[in-house]
Amino acid sequence: MASRTIENYLKQLYLEQEAVPGEVAMGRLATIMSVVPGTATAMVKALADARLVHYSPRAGVRLTEAGKQLALHVLRRHRLVELLLVKVLGLDWSEVHEEAEELEHVISDKLLDRIDALLGYPEVDPHGDPIPTAGGGVQAVSAETLVSCPLGIRVRIARVLDQEPRFLQFVEASGLVPGARVEVAERDAQADAVRVVLARGGEQTLSTAAAGKFQVRAEGAESMEAPAGASLAEEAPAHHF
Repeated sequence: MASRTIENYLKQLYLEQEAVPGEVAMGRLATIMSVVPGTATAMVKALADARLVHYSPRAGVRLTEAGKQLALHVLRRHRLVELLLVKVLGLDWSEVHEEAEELEHVISDKLLDRIDALLGYPEVDPHGDPIPTAGGGVQAVSAETLVSCPLGIRVRIARVLDQEPRFLQFVEASGLVPGARVEVAERDAQADAVRVVLARGGEQTLSTAAAGKFQVRAEGAESMEAPAGASLAEEAPAHHF
């Protein structure tokens, strides 16, 4: 098993490339990892020597196929652990990220396979993030958000991109959890507001930045289950976030 530090670098590189395809600038990587640029550069050179990344001083760094597969294995452990903590142990979904950050580095493949079977071979974690398969496969995710989806068309929330605890607590309180059916009724650029109507009653007004943190699927697309512990209210109160 790779060291904790190597796994963390590869995981963060994968997440950054997922969000913005292409090379990751070294300054950006140093910021993500909370280290000085020299420390990030030294680690990236070591990863390049191990053929886990491609590194160019000018262009930046990107994962090789081997690096990507190792990153996906770390994410598989992380996301299955998060789901276990929520669905079996009853932890709140806003507090499981830090716990999973620790456990993802110590769980064996044998134990991970047992967890996967216990949970019924899930495809997504509590936040809607896709869980990679044991073979390194990962399902495609929707690129549409509450900012870009059509107005007045019912969609299903598939994924919450911001896992900061306070934001997740707001998401749960407002009913905008993965699996919720919603319509974007109005977007007002001048007011920086996106008004969302929930199918089960109630509405929420979000800032454009907050609305962009919700990935959605068309109503007829493959559905996502709402995470355990993040139930939808019959009529959620209106908030602005």
